[in-house]
Amino acid sequence: MQELHDAPLAPLTTFRLGGPARRLITATTDDEVIAAVREADDTGTPLLLIGGGSNLVIGDKGFAGTALVIATKGYSLDGTRLELAAGEVWTDAVARTVEAGLAGIECLAGIPGSAGATPIQNVGAYGQEVASTITEVVAYDRRTHETVTVPNAECAFSYRHSRFKDDPERYVVLRVRFELEDADGLSGPIKYAETARALGVEPGDRVPLADARETVLKLRAGKGMVLDPEDHDTWSAGSFFTNPILTDEEYAAFHARVRERLGDDVTPPAYAAGDGHTKTSAAWLIDKAGFTKGYGTGPARISTKHTLALTNRGSATTEDLLALAREVVAGVRDAFGITLVNEPVTVGVSL
Repeated sequence: MQELHDAPLAPLTTFRLGGPARRLITATTDDEVIAAVREADDTGTPLLLIGGGSNLVIGDKGFAGTALVIATKGYSLDGTRLELAAGEVWTDAVARTVEAGLAGIECLAGIPGSAGATPIQNVGAYGQEVASTITEVVAYDRRTHETVTVPNAECAFSYRHSRFKDDPERYVVLRVRFELEDADGLSGPIKYAETARALGVEPGDRVPLADARETVLKLRAGKGMVLDPEDHDTWSAGSFFTNPILTDEEYAAFHARVRERLGDDVTPPAYAAGDGHTKTSAAWLIDKAGFTKGYGTGPARISTKHTLALTNRGSATTEDLLALAREVVAGVRDAFGITLVNEPVTVGVSL
């Protein structure tokens, strides 16, 4: 294991924000990961787990404990069964499955971060989410001090959520196993309307895997959602807020606020989200509350390509970012009565 002290954390995050860690360890095997976690737990040392750093907002004061970078490698494909080590770069793994002619995660191309983070967030985009293909997650259980295998049915997957996210101090993901589909080189059914339009097909159709992946990458790049060190619109955590899921009563009240503010002819986005619940669009709420693309005058601003991304224009601090996030949350709440929830994990700070 590599060990550093008073080590900068900002370069390890896609925001490029945050102060130093008192101690920084990089682990390249599962055994090293477990040993570092056990040492921290046995000594009562605060522990911060870092994968691809694409979902972290770290405070300017840094982290007064041990930061553990999970840099394990391992890609194993047996027929349609895929196993990834937690430290594998997710978007590279997606590309390899497409090259292998297997469907199931091709529309998750371009999502930054590591494979180990995907079950925690139940990563999803463009009509796919990993809950549909994950068969089991191998993790170290910090409570029982054992390595456990958690089957899909026990992962408690829901929208951008899981058992692992619900209890973040308990599990350390080591490996993720998937069951993909051999559809003779075709993608899974295209479910997302924007993707279908871009491909020139109808929802439910299948297309060549490479076409699906390339189309998603183009759509993401157009929104600043594919990492590019030269493009400050990608110095972000992608979508900063989750799409609100409202009860029928909450949605009716929200719709009334929309009519009052924007007129009777305006209907907000609405998607079925289970019995008695409706999901609406955080990006729509932000835009209609007056926070348009490029909003802001300081070093932290809304992306010029997508209202859902808050960005570091190069010289921002975490406090600059949080000030912008709080302004957006307050504005949307005042306009529509909905409180947005941040998607990235905050370390040493909160909204």
